[in-house]
Amino acid sequence: MRSALITGGSRGIGAATARALLSATSGTFAVAVTATTVDGAVTAERALADECGDPGRVLGLQCDVRDPASVAAAVRTVVARFGGLDVLVNNAGVGGGAPVEELSNEEWDRLIGVNLTGVFYCCRAVIPEMRARGGGWIVNVSSLSSTGPFPGGAAYCAAKAGVNVFSEALMQELRAENIRVTTVLPGSVATGFSGRDPGAGADWKLHAEDVARVIADVLAHPARSLPSRVEIRPSRPAR
Repeated sequence: MRSALITGGSRGIGAATARALLSATSGTFAVAVTATTVDGAVTAERALADECGDPGRVLGLQCDVRDPASVAAAVRTVVARFGGLDVLVNNAGVGGGAPVEELSNEEWDRLIGVNLTGVFYCCRAVIPEMRARGGGWIVNVSSLSSTGPFPGGAAYCAAKAGVNVFSEALMQELRAENIRVTTVLPGSVATGFSGRDPGAGADWKLHAEDVARVIADVLAHPARSLPSRVEIRPSRPAR
């Protein structure tokens, strides 16, 4: 049984990815999901355990990806519970921002800290565990905003662009050790991300399950194959 750690796994793309990996069609996975609060982690664990019918394959953890000690503790807990770690999905993210002239230091730090630095902390923590297993897979969730920046989104777009180049360098560092790195770049997704109404645009936007399917499909590739960058966007965006 393979084990996966999904950050930001209590809702949206993260929760959908957890459900996809726990489903019978994705093979046998044990899945740990993180949330920013204890209550969020407990609620996510219960919901996923009820859905899959096997509480032993599910673990909810409180983790702040901006805190390397919190990240390290989460990884240790996953390894202790499941006997190792095979897959990391870096999905935790926050939105927001402002025009650069109005952007506060705190908002810049928050957006870069969660969306980019957190990815670094999580990747660094899991590499030794994957190496001990003889390989693994890291999936970093970026955004098409990384290549299509927009006014008021300088910090967010910069963070996601950083995820892209960080992931490319990491992929080249680790591929010879059978640790594969993939970057997934979704376009507009109908979730509650950044306080948005999750139903707004649901008739044309991607759904969280669409992105989760891409991640699950990537993880099903044979050992000889590395889809290192995958873009997914709405097929018929609003005019």
